[in-house]
Amino acid sequence: MEYIVLNDGNKIPAVGFGVFMIPNDGSTYQAVKEALAAGYRHIDTAAAYFNEAEVGTAVRDSGIPREKIFITSKLWLQDYGYEAAKKGRLIIR
Repeated sequence: MEYIVLNDGNKIPAVGFGVFMIPNDGSTYQAVKEALAAGYRHIDTAAAYFNEAEVGTAVRDSGIPREKIFITSKLWLQDYGYEAAKKGRLIIR
């Protein structure tokens, strides 16, 4: 697997699995579970996709330690800025 080294020294997998346009009807959950089982360790999502909860549930149910999975997400315009972004964090239950 190829990685990109970030400014803080952390590494993110160069290839991620994107969930844009996957419905929030169980399809995102299934797709993310299958992507993780196939070896993906970078999941790309966004608040505007309205499927972040299914991403979180699939990550939790995968059995893969959370620290082994890198999740990137985009914010709504009104959520930009450090404090605003913390309020809209992706929560994995």
